[in-house]
Amino acid sequence: MFLLKQSYRDKAKKLVSIMLPIICTQIAVMSMNFFDASMSGQAGNVDLAGAAIGGNMWMPIHTCFTGILMAAMPQVAYFLGAGENHKIQDIIRHGLFLAVCFTILVVGCCYFALPIFYLSLGLEPAVYDIAIKYSAGIGLGVLPFFCMAPLRNFVDTLGYTRLTMKIYFLALPINALLNYILIFGKFGLPRLGGVGAGIATGLTFWILFFLFAWVVTHLEPFKKYEVLGVPQLRLVKIKEYLKLGIPMGLQIFMETSVFGVVAFFIAKFGTDAIAAHQAALNFSSLLYMFPLAFSLSLTICIGVEYGGKRFHDAYEYIKVGIGLCIVISALYMTGEYFGRSVVARIYSSDAGVQKLITELLVYAVIWQVGDAIAAPIQGILRGYKDVNIAFVTSIIAYWGICIPVGFYLDYQLHQGMFSYWQSLDLGVLSSAILLSLRLFFLQRKYNREGNKLQALE
Repeated sequence: MFLLKQSYRDKAKKLVSIMLPIICTQIAVMSMNFFDASMSGQAGNVDLAGAAIGGNMWMPIHTCFTGILMAAMPQVAYFLGAGENHKIQDIIRHGLFLAVCFTILVVGCCYFALPIFYLSLGLEPAVYDIAIKYSAGIGLGVLPFFCMAPLRNFVDTLGYTRLTMKIYFLALPINALLNYILIFGKFGLPRLGGVGAGIATGLTFWILFFLFAWVVTHLEPFKKYEVLGVPQLRLVKIKEYLKLGIPMGLQIFMETSVFGVVAFFIAKFGTDAIAAHQAALNFSSLLYMFPLAFSLSLTICIGVEYGGKRFHDAYEYIKVGIGLCIVISALYMTGEYFGRSVVARIYSSDAGVQKLITELLVYAVIWQVGDAIAAPIQGILRGYKDVNIAFVTSIIAYWGICIPVGFYLDYQLHQGMFSYWQSLDLGVLSSAILLSLRLFFLQRKYNREGNKLQALE
């Protein structure tokens, strides 16, 4: 599957063959969020605002813990490259065990803490009510969502990203139908508005989990690994998983939590501001699927080459991956900029909200420049199992630079809700610069090791 010697063209083909199904999968994932936001918005600005608050609370939580569980991907890739396939079962089973533990932790904490937190935001009573119930609806699917993460990583890393794509596209129309029924009250059911979007998403998580569980227990080559089952728990394996996963999860948390926190800062500017922020952020997240797909693909490719100690081949994947990501990102950013008024009309029928969405999308284009560089580098570093420095750069970029600058622009320069979007631009671009520096020095190290291995041969 991964050859020792390949031309740049061959590597580009291999990378794209892995990446395209991942992009399609991410389209399906983000389309579910798109349905939540757009259909809630059509139900009313209050429904959109409530679902936005609940969604922005869920986003950093789920990305943090699934980021930890995503440690399965570089570990499985490494063992594939090293020819130690017999160690893969243990990784996935321990990942599933951790998924159950995380579910108990998240559900328990949210049950007690969310009402207090939402009250502290000073939300309108109707928005508060929808946010609480939306979060409860999502809570129905926390267990299958977390358990699905190591199973998806397992399937993807073995090279079957197309199968993952099919699973998500099968679940997508089901999610849309559930949204339609529950949000607008069809087939005799009560009209739930934004609350229905949360319940529909929670139910969809169960469907996705059962599909992945069926695949890994009934289809080859997954069946032979027997990844579903009670693990023989070993503390050393849990520590290895968490040693790699915690920095990954916290790095993702540092990034995604900033976007969630910004939503809470923007809440003081009113319901229209919340609705516009959520709409622009939702569409930006939809486009982020492209650099994210490169990130995941490069983790697989680099992890396999790293496991086989083929450092020169890894370096070629790096150049191909980053170059392709920048080119593709430039194309969709151009379309987004010139089509932003059309996007605004999709999310809201309110003229004031449409105007705000159009203005915010300009700032989104700016931070997507940074994403086009930062996201693939994050995937590369994970493939190399180099996760600690990336975590530190996230703290510096998003919490050391982005948030303080946002406060300054808001309270000193009085830029209003735009303060935080301007600071997000600065945070993402800073992250891209810091990650680029880390990759430069790390790759120099592996280039030297690769030259030594070639000399010995």
